[in-house]
Amino acid sequence: MKIRKALVGDLHQIIEFQLNMAFETEKLKLNSEVLTAGVNAVFNDSAKGQYYVAEAEEGRVVASLLTTYEWSDWRNATVIWIQSVYVHKDFRNQSIFKRMYAHVKSLVSSDNSIAGIRLYVDKSNISAQNVYAKIGMSGEHYQVFEDMKS
Repeated sequence: MKIRKALVGDLHQIIEFQLNMAFETEKLKLNSEVLTAGVNAVFNDSAKGQYYVAEAEEGRVVASLLTTYEWSDWRNATVIWIQSVYVHKDFRNQSIFKRMYAHVKSLVSSDNSIAGIRLYVDKSNISAQNVYAKIGMSGEHYQVFEDMKS
């Protein structure tokens, strides 16, 4: 299993993963035109974030995640957010997210301008919450509120 920065050639796989993830976790059917523009925006502007993918031995992309950036004035440093996590159903329960998280954590650990890692998870996604707890993340400190346009 190889974890690497996503390439533009991975775009269609990432879009498919996001369509699947939204439906599997929240029963949402995303607008694929809007999603495609959103994924493209990350590839066109690195300030928006960075996709990472997990590639199986045969070169097949089997998982992806997006990291985005939050400025923390309290820490005078950036906090990395992990978003849009998806592991193809045929490759689940193989510690792929754990390896992807370890990759991101190693990048964060080696960069003094980054204060840490955060992610959010849907309240009903208990299996994901269990995975995050197993790798040492804590969900006890903050609760996320939102006011999103529909």
